[in-house]
Amino acid sequence: MATPRTKYIFVTGGVVSSLGKGIAAASLGLLLKQRGLTVENIKLDPYLNVDPGTMNPFQHGEVFVLDDGSETDLDLGHYERFLDQSQHRGNNVTTGQIYHTIITRERRGDYLGATVQVIPHVTEEIKSRVRKLAEGPDRPDVVIVEIGGTVGDIEGLPFLEAIRQMGLEEGAENVMYIHLVLVPYIDAAGEYKTKPTQHSVKELREIGIQPQVLLCRAAKPVTEGIRQKISLFCSVPTRNVITAEDVSTIYEVPLKFRDQQFDDIVCEHFGISTGQPELAGWTQLVERLKSPRHRVRIAMVGKYVNLRDAYKSIIEAFQHAGAAHDTEVHPVWISSEDIKKRGPEPFLRDVDGLLIPGGFGERGVAGKIEAIRYVRERKIPFFGICLGMQCAVIEFARNAAGLADAHSFEFYRDLKHPVIHLMADQEGVTELGGTMRLGQYPCLLSEGSRAHCAYGEDEVFERHRHRFEVNNAYRQQLTQAGLQLTGLSPDGRLVEIVEVADHPWFVGVQFHPELKSRPMRPHPLFRDFVAAALEYHLAEAAPEDVATVGERDD
Repeated sequence: MATPRTKYIFVTGGVVSSLGKGIAAASLGLLLKQRGLTVENIKLDPYLNVDPGTMNPFQHGEVFVLDDGSETDLDLGHYERFLDQSQHRGNNVTTGQIYHTIITRERRGDYLGATVQVIPHVTEEIKSRVRKLAEGPDRPDVVIVEIGGTVGDIEGLPFLEAIRQMGLEEGAENVMYIHLVLVPYIDAAGEYKTKPTQHSVKELREIGIQPQVLLCRAAKPVTEGIRQKISLFCSVPTRNVITAEDVSTIYEVPLKFRDQQFDDIVCEHFGISTGQPELAGWTQLVERLKSPRHRVRIAMVGKYVNLRDAYKSIIEAFQHAGAAHDTEVHPVWISSEDIKKRGPEPFLRDVDGLLIPGGFGERGVAGKIEAIRYVRERKIPFFGICLGMQCAVIEFARNAAGLADAHSFEFYRDLKHPVIHLMADQEGVTELGGTMRLGQYPCLLSEGSRAHCAYGEDEVFERHRHRFEVNNAYRQQLTQAGLQLTGLSPDGRLVEIVEVADHPWFVGVQFHPELKSRPMRPHPLFRDFVAAALEYHLAEAAPEDVATVGERDD
């Protein structure tokens, strides 16, 4: 059903960061979409970077690349996965983008000599970016706006002022404010404490925003008494004080929200009449994730293994693929530098597969190459993504094609065999931000290859983020040694997928398939990689282990 006018939901956070605003916003979006409403999500990030493309993963986590080539916040990955719809450049706005636009206009003279100020110029630009999602023929029924950071942060004040103004301009019946807070449990006292929530709401109200719903992040369900206390001191109805408790999988969050009638509260506020959300498939997904029949161990060898958010989409893609096979995928996090120091045997002898993710820089590459050789020679399933694929090509060139000095031009300029080289259109590029090969590009698959069997299609479209590629000067030597080039760009210039012929499952891809995996539609390559790992596990398992696999009541 279509609403007469787009409704706006603003999601803010308080007390501490990293409470899960993105997952909360995505979960609400899922519930509303499953009720038949059209939904758009947008993330407003207060940092001055234009986008996270040049930011260190230790500071920001992974960069989520969209079809249109935008480098965005990882929360857009949550939006895509929960709503099962692709995002675009307009779904992520940063302070850097806002100020860049305003300063460009000022330099052109667009403001006719007026003094440019935070109010009204910055706030008006923020509001225009939000409203732009509600324009055009495909106007959504609901726009869910997540404000990055925490209430009280200086850099977030222009965004909060902008959404306060929108509450007045759009009308109370068309705007809803949701505030996510931490309700800490103090072990020594044996009770939850509501004071941080009270102070966070107080600070939000001082800005001029009264939340209609509070999401209380907690280790376990908040008691009725605590909810009533929060209701009293924060001027929010008790029904609208919702527990956002810890769960075993993020995909259970929408179901927990539904149990507390969160989507009903939202629809009632807006005066929207719809049917109940269709969640049967989602419920089955959660059941498979929580009670799998099988379990495989996949080694994740990289240099950011101490920060799992750097590989957020890969972790989620494994969840999706595992659910498709009723299998828990247990990532074994291994530092590539540890493999360089001690060798691969102690780390990889008990795993059922190896994934080498993307990355930049020479640090840790030697360990990745050693790990790839170990699994290639022992016929353990392998999946390489972006730099992981390039490392696979280097390893194969050295140890199968006889090019002992093979390496990547990214790391060393004076090379005898630069089997990985700079893309032609990257030569002369000096600026880092937004200059790589970014976004969705087509790839033609070789019939009968593992990739072709996985996709079931001759042409696929995948998202890219790289500057270097397989050096075409070495194609013949590599293929003669047994490396198959099973995916190419339509013009044949770029190698997109490589496979090893005499291996159960050895696939490397130049693109990032994890970015297009969805809970109900796992990415074909992740799905088949997990299947190969499960087959390897069952073949290697002791008879008594195989006999007990999968015992559960249905």
